[in-house]
Amino acid sequence: MKSKSIVLSLLLLTFTVIQSRAQGVHLGVKGGANIFKIDGQGYDQGFQFGYNAGAFAEINFTDKWGIQPELLWNQTNYRTGTQFSSIYPHGIDDIKGKLNYLSLPILLSYRPVKLISIQAGPQFGILLNQDQSLVQNSQNAFKKGDISLVGGVQLNLASVVVGGRYVIGLNNINDVTNDNSWKNQGFQVYAGFRFF
Repeated sequence: MKSKSIVLSLLLLTFTVIQSRAQGVHLGVKGGANIFKIDGQGYDQGFQFGYNAGAFAEINFTDKWGIQPELLWNQTNYRTGTQFSSIYPHGIDDIKGKLNYLSLPILLSYRPVKLISIQAGPQFGILLNQDQSLVQNSQNAFKKGDISLVGGVQLNLASVVVGGRYVIGLNNINDVTNDNSWKNQGFQVYAGFRFF
């Protein structure tokens, strides 16, 4: 009985410390559109439409500062240019494809006013699959990891959030050759709902 009281007291103390440090924790879901391209030699430089969906947590340390970690499924669509095969051996010209990533953005959030959050931070992505092979020998053309920098604005409308971001890739995702760098970049728009 005494050990149960000690465990309960420690849990209560831990919860009290967390509550005193964090001004509020909110969980939610979100979804939206990706308007992306792969920036690199041989790619069509037009932006392609894709989707994003996932969950987020808002952890507020003060009235103005907090972090927002997220777990997202991100679809990036691309199109190779008409000169792709002349740049990359066995490459396929003018092909549309999709990359599906499991992404983890960890964003610092600043609220100058209660309605608006300005967010920035890193995003780590794991390539889950690609629907097209860019090269005829079926070699994987894309590296499995993607690191990006994210920045944007979110509107906080009670339990509804609406936002937009710019995402720029920091690492080379080209797994065909080291001669040319390919990087994801684009815009995300989304709407979400906070559960509490």
